Amino acid sequence: ISTEQCKLYGERGNQLPDGLWDEVERYLARLEEVMGQKFGDTRDPLLVSVRSGAADSMPGMMDTILNLGLNDDSIRGLVDKAGTERFAWDAYRRLVNMFGNVVMGLDHADFEAEMSGLKREVGKAEDTDLTTADLQELTRRYMRVFENRTGRAFPQDPHEQLRLAVEAVFRSWNNPRAEKYRQINKIVGLLGTAVNVQAMVFGNMGDTSGTGVCFTRDPASGENVFYGEYLMNAQGEDVVAGIRTPEQIEKLERVMPECYAELVRHKNALEQHYADMQDIEFTIQEGKLYILQTRSGKRTPPAAVRCAVEMVKEGLIDETTAVKRVKPSDINVLMHPTFDPAVEKTVIATGLPASPGAAAGHVYFTAHDAEAKHATGEKVLLVRHETSPEDVGGMHASEGILTAVGGMTSHAAIVARGMGKCCIV
Repeated sequence: ISTEQCKLYGERGNQLPDGLWDEVERYLARLEEVMGQKFGDTRDPLLVSVRSGAADSMPGMMDTILNLGLNDDSIRGLVDKAGTERFAWDAYRRLVNMFGNVVMGLDHADFEAEMSGLKREVGKAEDTDLTTADLQELTRRYMRVFENRTGRAFPQDPHEQLRLAVEAVFRSWNNPRAEKYRQINKIVGLLGTAVNVQAMVFGNMGDTSGTGVCFTRDPASGENVFYGEYLMNAQGEDVVAGIRTPEQIEKLERVMPECYAELVRHKNALEQHYADMQDIEFTIQEGKLYILQTRSGKRTPPAAVRCAVEMVKEGLIDETTAVKRVKPSDINVLMHPTFDPAVEKTVIATGLPASPGAAAGHVYFTAHDAEAKHATGEKVLLVRHETSPEDVGGMHASEGILTAVGGMTSHAAIVARGMGKCCIV
């Protein structure tokens, strides 16, 4: 659904343009035909993800909803199709959480509190340890949170779910974090965001399924090596949100050699086609690889210089393009402070080097506090359990960012690299 429709939606006071929804329904019928499934079906339901797609990449700033189309009836069809009840209830509880958070504006922490409480009650440490019965109970609790906070039951009509989700992605173009990101990165002149409605594939269908994020080159150094992370039996937000610490992409070659070889072929083709370092999201469903999206990868300034120079040598780009690839602000960041290697120091903790540099300042635990203290001229460090798109202002105000969880492709890592901020996850 095009960016023009997003612009019209805003101009009409957040009303869908005339005729748009009839067109969406026509294309949905075509998707049903291609996939051989019916949206909301009780036997073999088609589920979709609803994603943003702006002309200028804004990682983590816009909204996504997964598993859309599930309800109390169609979940039976998903159980039959997947052959596992646990997987279906895991998908349903995720939908209620994401729909509540993204579409209805509920606090993700409200759902997280229910998850933590249930894990304590049943004595389980990881989400993946929860049984089918646990996930059914968790879904019931999520539904209760949804109803208590919104004053209405979770919508059971898949077509209503889709309409509300499309409108939520349109609205996310003008949410405070997206506006802040465009302001920080000087992104101007765009009409809005497109909306992509994609058939769902599942990385959480057991040990032959997984999901990951990879870069065609190292986004921290620019070295021409395959770089990325993945999680088995997981959905995409598990990697990006930093809820679980993922595995390095090289390990996938040992676990699923055929999928790994196919992924390498795709990443090489995508980099050649776009003549730029790519940031790729993928899912493996029961041993079959699917590419979900690709975009030009955010990289550190040293990586930008190295990629540009090496791509000229490889014949991918010309010298003019190479110079344009390095932003003037990157030159400033190339002069980043570093710790003097000769100085004696006591290491008190270690983490993953998401974005290079050295930083010092007072520690603050919320983005709001970091922004407020930065405004008074104080040097600040933002320390979070994990960052989310709402933290972008505090990240921008900080000298450096530290998170307790997450990997090299988590939100904190990707956004910090794009900002040229020192970051350890």
